Amino acid sequence: MPSRLIYLAFAAAICSAGSAQQASSHEDLELDRQLQAVAAAHHGKVAVYAENLMTGQIAEFAADEPVKTASTIKMGTLLDAAEQIRAGHASLDEKLVLNHENQVEGSGVLGELDTPLALTLRDTLTLMVVLSDNTATNMAIDRLGLAHINETLREAGLKQTYLYKKVYVPAAGPMPADQPKFGLGKTTAREMAAIMARLAQCRLALDGSAAKPGDGAVCGAILHMLRNQQDRDGIPRYLEFLDTSEHGSAIANKTGALDALRADVALVASKAGPIVIAAYTYDNTDQRWNGDNEGEQTLGKLAKAIVDRWSPTGLDPESFNWPRRRIPDERISTFAPHSRAAAILLKSTLRSDRDTPNPS
Repeated sequence: MPSRLIYLAFAAAICSAGSAQQASSHEDLELDRQLQAVAAAHHGKVAVYAENLMTGQIAEFAADEPVKTASTIKMGTLLDAAEQIRAGHASLDEKLVLNHENQVEGSGVLGELDTPLALTLRDTLTLMVVLSDNTATNMAIDRLGLAHINETLREAGLKQTYLYKKVYVPAAGPMPADQPKFGLGKTTAREMAAIMARLAQCRLALDGSAAKPGDGAVCGAILHMLRNQQDRDGIPRYLEFLDTSEHGSAIANKTGALDALRADVALVASKAGPIVIAAYTYDNTDQRWNGDNEGEQTLGKLAKAIVDRWSPTGLDPESFNWPRRRIPDERISTFAPHSRAAAILLKSTLRSDRDTPNPS
């Protein structure tokens, strides 16, 4: 079958599955109680939303409470990059140039390298995800446009998700009144999960129009970045113990951290279907910057409760297809879904993420 026809069949299956899942979504009250118990034991506040994209099951606790995003707002930048690429306004292979004046502190490596330095947009986004590189993030924001990113978030129906500014750069121009409270960005657990679900199901048409033939390639490239996430201290903490740099992970995620906040947004390939989890711990008493931080442990406990409840036999990375190595734009084809899940491209290794200590 020609590749275009394969893609169209794939997109139709995704849309059909997404509609069925939305219609059959139902609250798991027992899991809600379990999540509430984990939150009650935490020395701080918790917000979490989870959904099984196969069965429509959902569970939540304080899922609509606005929270600081830390680096999880970079999910919004990924979504806007996908929109601009599919519209022909950007390309993963286009070249960006890093200059010394654009280097900032915090997580990542680009701030330590000699300039000028040329990178592709793909490499810039990859560093923004896998190392939470703040300089790469600002390069992406400059290329895509802060206003355009926020317009994409609005068009996606996200009313509480907003990127206020670049990282380690003062807010410029008229700002919403709540910017000082939230710093870099704000969101809710439900809305951040919606971004991950949109990428997982490759629903890039924000207006609900038909998918384009290149959508699968765009989703594949972005989910491949997320699967290479190197911070494993949150949602993956109690779910996966193999060397994912060699064997591949069942989890694609983006983390965020501030002194009193730990957050993680993930797509988990379970044996019972793909599960999206967005979890935030904030106003935390424990402000240690190490793997034993209570916020990190709480994220792991929330994720384990969800997976144990919905998929007692655990994870199954083989329920998805993904590229075994990075593939150029023109060679990324649509990956047909397995019988139990949509085509999701994932990969992960191991590292700790450190975001802006002062989000303002």
